[in-house]
Amino acid sequence: MPKRTYQPSKKKRMTTHGFLARKNSPKGSNILKARRQKGRVRLAVKPSVKPSK
Repeated sequence: MPKRTYQPSKKKRMTTHGFLARKNSPKGSNILKARRQKGRVRLAVKPSVKPSK
């Protein structure tokens, strides 16, 4: 059976979908602009922080 397609990695997630990655490319800037215009709370992914108990 082949490997599953989603193999999570925080570093890969940030370098591909993170805020700075979006900001540094022209098309990424368009994405941020569109998300701001739409009123999104989260403009880009951020590392998941486990809730403190």
